[in-house]
Amino acid sequence: MPPNDKQAEAVEMTPVHADHLIANGELAAENAWCVSYDTEALPEQRPAFVPLALWKAHQEDTELAPLLASDCELTVTLADELRSAPAIAIHFPAFTDGRGYTLARLLRERFGYQGEVRAVGDVLVDQLEYMRRCGFTAMALRDDQHPEDALRALSFFSVRYQPDVEERQALFEKRLNAHH
Repeated sequence: MPPNDKQAEAVEMTPVHADHLIANGELAAENAWCVSYDTEALPEQRPAFVPLALWKAHQEDTELAPLLASDCELTVTLADELRSAPAIAIHFPAFTDGRGYTLARLLRERFGYQGEVRAVGDVLVDQLEYMRRCGFTAMALRDDQHPEDALRALSFFSVRYQPDVEERQALFEKRLNAHH
């Protein structure tokens, strides 16, 4: 039976820790950061990712980091503000919503963000390789996803044809350069 609105709201407001966090291609021993979706109040648990507007209002709190919604418009001004963030979480409301990939790629390639970029929300094993290629360094798996499968998925491809945030040259370009 689906939860009623009040139950769903209570679940949404409670800060969540991902049980299975993949960080830098490995299963993280622990996950200190929780994620709070509450747009009004700061969570008691720290450190925490909080919605962007709440983070902006409390940037002096070093135990807070921004949580970007998938529909966030990443402007030059916002990117400049985000440079000071210790980490940035990008929410995937559904695995079919690909806007988070674009946000990560823009943060890395256009705006040069060097800190952790974490995928949170509806994160599935199937997405991890693509997330990494777009600039995510940490992925908080959905509860029903198995970390062993995630690690296997991340080591599945040994060669990539297209360029990405890690590898700037396509495979054919590398081959051409090797012969000259």
